Amino acid sequence: MKKSVIILVSFSVFISSANLVLGDCTDLSRATSWYAQDERTIIYYAQNAPVAKIVLQDCKVSPSSNIRLTKSYMCDGDRLIVDGQECAIMTLTSASSGSF
Repeated sequence: MKKSVIILVSFSVFISSANLVLGDCTDLSRATSWYAQDERTIIYYAQNAPVAKIVLQDCKVSPSSNIRLTKSYMCDGDRLIVDGQECAIMTLTSASSGSF
């Protein structure tokens, strides 16, 4: 019984630490514009260079949407405001972590 509990706890710690390592964050204060790639994906730009790609969990965005950041340093799981509605970020990929 103790062995199975230890294995379960170890596995849970491993899974949660993997999410922390895989999670991405970036400073969006330098972003000068954004583009709605599709109804749930936003690409932020600093001048003409991409800064981050954000996929929303529970909101839709359009090219005419009003988007406000709740803070300048954003991570997976944070929230932003789209057309007055608070929206969760499902994934955030910074340009420094790979292409999108």
